[in-house]
Amino acid sequence: MSGRFVLTWIVGLASLALAQQSAAPVSPSSMAPRPDTKPSKIPEAPMPDSVPVDPKLKDLFQSKIQSEWEAIKNKDKKAYAELLADDYQGVEVDGKGERTKTQMLNELAEENVFRYTLWGFRVIPIGTDAALVTYESTMQFPPNAQVRLARIYISELWVKRAGEWKELHSQETHVK
Repeated sequence: MSGRFVLTWIVGLASLALAQQSAAPVSPSSMAPRPDTKPSKIPEAPMPDSVPVDPKLKDLFQSKIQSEWEAIKNKDKKAYAELLADDYQGVEVDGKGERTKTQMLNELAEENVFRYTLWGFRVIPIGTDAALVTYESTMQFPPNAQVRLARIYISELWVKRAGEWKELHSQETHVK
């Protein structure tokens, strides 16, 4: 229970800090996802100059998140499990509540992501062993799916444990 409180506090604090800073205006067309292409690097959301982020750290998280989505798309349980912390908890847009690592891995077989595009990538360092990573995903589902496209905004908390970065928490929000 105290872990959730700390996580909520950290995310809230990071949100307040970002709300006080003004970002450069961006035209909607420049941020539009392209579901027919798979970028080699996730396009970044604008960040204020006062929040420096190590480029190597950005590249690391972009690579890990790209691997995460490939594992989901390919239903690769082993690759997905390697990215998640043992005490991982995630909330998806389906409204079914929080899931553990075991639950996420068990539900992987039911995923039907056909294609995806990731964009608006941001890294917010929280000390030396934690970072909040946010981005959007546009997912395309198979032709026979009832819903063909979905956009979600994702916040992920990554922590460094035993020298490796692991995803500790994720929260998805539907984008209309």
